[in-house]
Amino acid sequence: MPYSQCNGADLYYEDRSEGPPIIFLHGVMASHRFFESQLTALSTEYRTLAIDFRGHGRSEKAELGHTVAQYARDLHAFLDQHELDDVVLIGWSMGALVSWDYVDQFGTGRLRGLVDVDMEATRFQWDDYDYGITDLEGLKATLELVQQDQTSLIERGTAQVFKHPPSTEMRIMQFDELSRTPAPIKSAILFDALTRDYRDVLPEIDVPMLVCAGADEKRGTVASVRHVTELVPNSRFELFEDSGHCPLLEEPERFNRVVSQFVNSL
Repeated sequence: MPYSQCNGADLYYEDRSEGPPIIFLHGVMASHRFFESQLTALSTEYRTLAIDFRGHGRSEKAELGHTVAQYARDLHAFLDQHELDDVVLIGWSMGALVSWDYVDQFGTGRLRGLVDVDMEATRFQWDDYDYGITDLEGLKATLELVQQDQTSLIERGTAQVFKHPPSTEMRIMQFDELSRTPAPIKSAILFDALTRDYRDVLPEIDVPMLVCAGADEKRGTVASVRHVTELVPNSRFELFEDSGHCPLLEEPERFNRVVSQFVNSL
């Protein structure tokens, strides 16, 4: 099993095939396994990579460093170690925040493009923002659930992110992967991710961005994701009608095709 030590934490990663590199960045409490369809299918055209953030999946359960900004610094160290340039970062959910924080800290010199998979500029209900998903009370309730009932937390997440009831196999995979992140780490990264705000960062992105949204709105709204394209100068929007928060899982063939077309256009 391949690992890279990044800023003191051993990070598990997958690295398949050769060609232009695309790196998949997973959501909170998730792992590289959510990208299995992409890692396999797109490896016929590209070098497909995915990392498990510290505290997630098969990576080291480090006690410290569970912020979006630290995950972005870990990503930077990973790119350095593997001498990766002209990269396309594909961030799903929190993974998109990590990609934006990477740009904020390190710029776009090593990037060809970005893909945002169903993530808003911020999830919090700020007074000057029309698209917030969670408020202070909602955040407190989520953090309480993390500490009190891991099973209910995962079941709630599963119900929110899929448009259609997932298969038994998908439920097992989801439960297995989301259970790997210890509760203290879940609390830390959920609080940090849910209160991040990238409205000032997105207008400064100077590489092309593809923004993907699932049409089902149990978790959030299409408008909140589409708003990202209003902030990023060179961006385009793609709606996945038969998906919720996980078009990479619910419409993998179309998602792979859309991503491939975007990468080939760069």
